[in-house]
Amino acid sequence: ALPIGQAASLDLNGASDQLILDADADTTISADTDDQIDFKAGGTDIFQLTATTATFNDGVTITTADNTDQLTLKSTDADAAVGPVLTLHRESSSPADDDIIGRINFIGEDSGGTDTTYGRIETVIMQESNGSEDATMEFRIMSGGTERNVLELDRTEVCINEDSQNINFRVESDDNDHMLFVDAGDNRVGVGTAPDLGAGLHVRVSDSGASVDASYDTLVVEESGHSGIQILSGT
Repeated sequence: ALPIGQAASLDLNGASDQLILDADADTTISADTDDQIDFKAGGTDIFQLTATTATFNDGVTITTADNTDQLTLKSTDADAAVGPVLTLHRESSSPADDDIIGRINFIGEDSGGTDTTYGRIETVIMQESNGSEDATMEFRIMSGGTERNVLELDRTEVCINEDSQNINFRVESDDNDHMLFVDAGDNRVGVGTAPDLGAGLHVRVSDSGASVDASYDTLVVEESGHSGIQILSGT
């Protein structure tokens, strides 16, 4: 026992595991390494503090009882470099093709109280050879109770609806909410419109009000006035 009383300081002189917090002496705070504080729980180093870093050696859970921000990354640097930076680093000694090197899960409960991953983003190594590295990034969402790959950024292409589900693709412009529309269920494409006239490819500049002959609906070019197709060739 130390007679602390009104002492101005308590100096453990770098003694390891001598600030003991529990009955069996395996939960401690130490500074046995210069300028580093080690927090040990159950005999395991769980957390270290240095002058510049804080390191957790296990999972971390931040819980709040409201909707305030649970985690904020703030940089006060005034230069032109990037900051703040969030890094997901898989430090593997034997990286290999198809390794999933990072994942963000969006989890909520279903009506039965079961935790469900409603969406996730992950990156996969496709080629780990130095100088020839390739990767795939996937965006997945829950659809009808099954996880679906809706957007994939690959080493050679950007793929929408990789799982071939009835998930349409739509691009809006300033004035048109169907500037480009791919109907996944009917295998049709509309430019300026949803392909609602049954055309394999339907291009609408403005609504003609006319109906389409189903015998000639592979390509439909629609305009309220005259319509036409031009083929321009250098030769």
